[in-house]
Amino acid sequence: MYVQVVLFDGFDPLDVIAPYEVLWAGGLAADGALTVELVSPEGPREVTGGSGGITLRATAQLDPARADLIVVPGASGRVTAPAGDDDADTIPLLLARTLETPLPALIGQALADPAVLVATVCGGALALAMAGLLEGRHVVTHHLGMELLEATGAIPIQARIVDDGDLITAGGVTSGLDLGLYLLERTLGPRIAHAVEQLFDYERRGTVWRASGLDPVVFLGAPPARRTKEDTDMEGESMTTVTGQWDLTIATPIGTLAVGVELHERDGGIEGLARGAAESTPLIDPLLSGDRLTWSQAITRPMRLNLTFDVTIAGDTLSGTAKAGRLPAAKVNGKRAT
Repeated sequence: MYVQVVLFDGFDPLDVIAPYEVLWAGGLAADGALTVELVSPEGPREVTGGSGGITLRATAQLDPARADLIVVPGASGRVTAPAGDDDADTIPLLLARTLETPLPALIGQALADPAVLVATVCGGALALAMAGLLEGRHVVTHHLGMELLEATGAIPIQARIVDDGDLITAGGVTSGLDLGLYLLERTLGPRIAHAVEQLFDYERRGTVWRASGLDPVVFLGAPPARRTKEDTDMEGESMTTVTGQWDLTIATPIGTLAVGVELHERDGGIEGLARGAAESTPLIDPLLSGDRLTWSQAITRPMRLNLTFDVTIAGDTLSGTAKAGRLPAAKVNGKRAT
């Protein structure tokens, strides 16, 4: 079995080393049945991590055609940028930069091949989700990134390890140890995993979550009610005219997005199309009540994200917020172009 552990600029060293060493030890315990190598999407090179400039060497190129298992780490850096320093290497920015590398296309190939197992540690799941690769998949990441994970269309699961078939994800940085041991158990068997567990003097934590068995009916809250057109009709008559082309600016964790929105009023309702970054997507459930306009839309560039808008129209300008899941609201401003 051949394992590739991916390096990219700004990687979290513990996300890499913990599963690497566990899997390497498993290969020794299994008399060479497993080999592990550090790789990068670009090929052999020195790769600088995000913790104090630590550098590791990738000795090969990430290759889904050769690998049986691929492990993708998260990034290490500031969670948010200091005031006045929008160019700081925050974790969202480091992960977003992976979208400009061959990584998304290569992992996309791996996920399309049922013979290849893909695993992530911590923010590695976010990197793949931001690339639009995990929509509808059960996944976990660091607890600070769960809301962003949900906003990409993935299904966040509060667990240490989540097994979704050919995709296995792990939570915060130390979960790389648990991931490595679980991967050994799943691929080489429990006796190899147990031998490495004893060698490392570490017991794997938590129950591995799988979409199997009985569905729990307690402890789970009801989903929030969805706004309908009837709801808005009860709030007041729609008097504002929204028809036209609108130029919007939206603040996101990785910078400001420019989006064009085309709105039409038809049969007492609203229809719309969003354009930006070489893509066009229809607005979902646009509703106008008085001077308040709400809608949802999906964007895929520069990252995969589902946004919900709530803005107020004032003549030819609008202002309000855009939310991605339960993340803090981002400011939205716009003006009517035509």
